[in-house]
Amino acid sequence: MGHGSSALRRIIREAAKFGAVGGAGLLVNLAVFNLVRHLTELPVVRASIVATIVAIVFNYIGFRYFTYRDRDKSGRTKELTLFLLFSAVGLVIENGLLYAATYGFGWDSPIQSNVFKFVGIGIATLFRFWSYRTWVFKTLPAKEAVASAESFVKEAEAEQAAVTKPRSPSKQRVS
Repeated sequence: MGHGSSALRRIIREAAKFGAVGGAGLLVNLAVFNLVRHLTELPVVRASIVATIVAIVFNYIGFRYFTYRDRDKSGRTKELTLFLLFSAVGLVIENGLLYAATYGFGWDSPIQSNVFKFVGIGIATLFRFWSYRTWVFKTLPAKEAVASAESFVKEAEAEQAAVTKPRSPSKQRVS
């Protein structure tokens, strides 16, 4: 297998991790949405926006510390700013569709609201995947990535050596 197949494997692995975090975020989003709708008098789109914001916070933590933990961490303020900007665009995509279904077509039963919320999340997720990997969680430049991997290996080897280091015979007691 050539260079292309390793790149394909990397993007599949990245998409799977993104999907795991995103799937959990989807459950958080839908659970909060339905709880807010059930427990409050908030209108449907406002309830959805609250749920989307909770999911955005959940997803940032998951993406930074799971999906993209190996990515460049030097510009956290810029990273968070871009993440919030693209998340806001995703929020508009997701909730714009729900708004159109609810107020444009009158589809506002709990099932219809959940269907359009889910479809909106799906469309917004495609945008978010592209924007997060392209602009927010950038890959480390190759030289830095190699140096980072080498220092990680050296640290692991040092820890392993410290754990398995045999005691010197002069310090052992003879009974």
